[in-house]
Amino acid sequence: MANRVVKTTGLERRKIRVRKKVTGTTERPRLNIFRSNKHIYAQVIDDTKGRTIAAASTKTKEVAGQAAKLKKADAAKKVGEAVAKLALGKGIDKVVFDRGGYIYHGRIKSVADGARESGLKF
Repeated sequence: MANRVVKTTGLERRKIRVRKKVTGTTERPRLNIFRSNKHIYAQVIDDTKGRTIAAASTKTKEVAGQAAKLKKADAAKKVGEAVAKLALGKGIDKVVFDRGGYIYHGRIKSVADGARESGLKF
């Protein structure tokens, strides 16, 4: 057991690779995405201060009622719209997109499209 090598999964390696290049600043914070099998979460993070500025998910009150009746990709788009609305309310219109090691496809793309349509630029 002592000689066992623990290998990181492909997702963890991609996540590390993305985070080497993507950093949120005060002027342009990072829009981070986390995807589970049931839910999707989006946060706007200022890495210089280490603070979350805005957050939305399929569990939040604004989105949860609508998301229960929708497909996962459509619910993800609602999450993107919700996080964009919160960020714009706090004066943030430009962000850096952090796909979190996930492939830019499906629900991740839906969040990005929803945020872009609501006014965030990235």
